[in-house]
Amino acid sequence: MKYLPALSAGVSAIDNHRNSGFMLHARITAKAAITAMGNFILPPTCLACEKQVVEQGVLCSECWSEMRFIDKPYCAVLGTPFAFDLGEGALGADAIANPPVFDRARAVALYDDVARKLVQGLKFSDRTDLAPWMARWMVRAGSELLEDRPMVIGVPLHRRRMFFRRFNQSAELARQIAAAADLEYAPQALQRIRATKQQVGLGARERHRNVRGAFRVDIEQKAKICGKHLLLVDDVLTTGATLTAASRALLRGGAASVDCLTFARVVPGGI
Repeated sequence: MKYLPALSAGVSAIDNHRNSGFMLHARITAKAAITAMGNFILPPTCLACEKQVVEQGVLCSECWSEMRFIDKPYCAVLGTPFAFDLGEGALGADAIANPPVFDRARAVALYDDVARKLVQGLKFSDRTDLAPWMARWMVRAGSELLEDRPMVIGVPLHRRRMFFRRFNQSAELARQIAAAADLEYAPQALQRIRATKQQVGLGARERHRNVRGAFRVDIEQKAKICGKHLLLVDDVLTTGATLTAASRALLRGGAASVDCLTFARVVPGGI
């Protein structure tokens, strides 16, 4: 008789295990059914060209083959892709001649047709549905930048431009990256204090001159970033003028270091 309580407890544990397994199976089945129903009502389409695909958040085979993802070998500082492997830690000519104020920069892909469609869709067409998927690629491309658990900051818009655009694509990418990587997000830490001309159409020197002194760390946020490793997020790296100006402001504001992560980057002359 003394074994009955133990036997009863064992049976109860088995029942609980079976019930928990059944509930988990039921939740997975329900989620799959909801996904299938959603795909039936709104068939998943390619993120870039809107051709029908098998699941949400992917590119069709044609767009995937045209997307020029940046993989090693690349410059250890600027992330500029190399045509040939120059060895671990190799630096490109630009990183040697003009060392950036930030530590490292990484990007998902070259700013070619497919990447341009995604960036412009998010930036100008209110395609906020693109941000989570783009952010996932960015987390993967910038995995080495996330090892020190940096605080995430998006390049801010000036309040005047924000009023007309109503949406900051860089801030949305930063928010999604922070959520995906379980990092702290500081949307108010950096301010754009001067309205600048759009960088499109400007040369490299003009771009740097245009954004010089355009950013500052909010006084009330200085204690928050002081001594911290920061990840600065933007949509595209062209000449690096914006990231340089923003990084310089963050370092002056007390940050220990700044790494930069973008979805795409321009490589003059290609590779």
